[in-house]
Amino acid sequence: MRTFKPVLAAILVIAIYSCSTVPLTGRKQFNIVSDSQVNQSAAQSYSQLLSDPKTTVITGTADAQRVKRVGAQIADAIGRYLNANGLGNEYANYKWEFNLIKSNEVNAWCMPGGKVAVYSGILPITQDDAGLATVLGHEIGHAIAHHSAERISQQMVAEGIGGVLGTAANNSSSGTVSVINQIYGVGAPLTLLSHSRNQESEADRLGLIFMAMAGYDPHYAVTFWQRMAAQSKGGSPPVFLSTHPADAQRISDIQNRIPEAMKYYHK
Repeated sequence: MRTFKPVLAAILVIAIYSCSTVPLTGRKQFNIVSDSQVNQSAAQSYSQLLSDPKTTVITGTADAQRVKRVGAQIADAIGRYLNANGLGNEYANYKWEFNLIKSNEVNAWCMPGGKVAVYSGILPITQDDAGLATVLGHEIGHAIAHHSAERISQQMVAEGIGGVLGTAANNSSSGTVSVINQIYGVGAPLTLLSHSRNQESEADRLGLIFMAMAGYDPHYAVTFWQRMAAQSKGGSPPVFLSTHPADAQRISDIQNRIPEAMKYYHK
């Protein structure tokens, strides 16, 4: 019991001094991992993926150019907003990259630090610029909200306060790289990126705002997610067993959040 109390005290101190606020949503989150550490690890994982002989990066096509163009528009719009609201320094080390990868996976993700991958298997569902902006806005929302760092922090605490303190003190990136690889499927069969339901909903909300900032009507997000829902085969698991919101709930929530996003919409 004597050794248990100091551990509890350490956890409490870390929890108190490791809270940050998600831009736009205002949610408080627990985060004990530095941006520089996570971004460096993500950049390493991203480079490994792109250089893997099994990875085919599509270049020079209309689809590849669209991914880069729409991605850059959203990143630029976010940058202008963050700078105008005194948050630019927090994301100054983001080095945006947008790549289209040949894969049948219906997937896309944005690593910490702005490393984005879109899999060609999702393009028949995005269909156009607005659909792609919906996907990119959502995935970038995960990065801007530091969802990966939040998950890593939670995992570190779950593995024990000793490991948390040791990793934080050593500032070692090896463990972070391992977790980043697990989160994004680097070096393993690629599956749809899994986040908690709360993080998914927050990314949906941020994604609507980000696509609106970049000049894409957020109403198009509804039709995209309806097409995504139609792709489900064999039914979806009950919402309490899934890390993603149920399709109907997600679409309903997005419809309810469109008025908020329209405040940022400029053609």
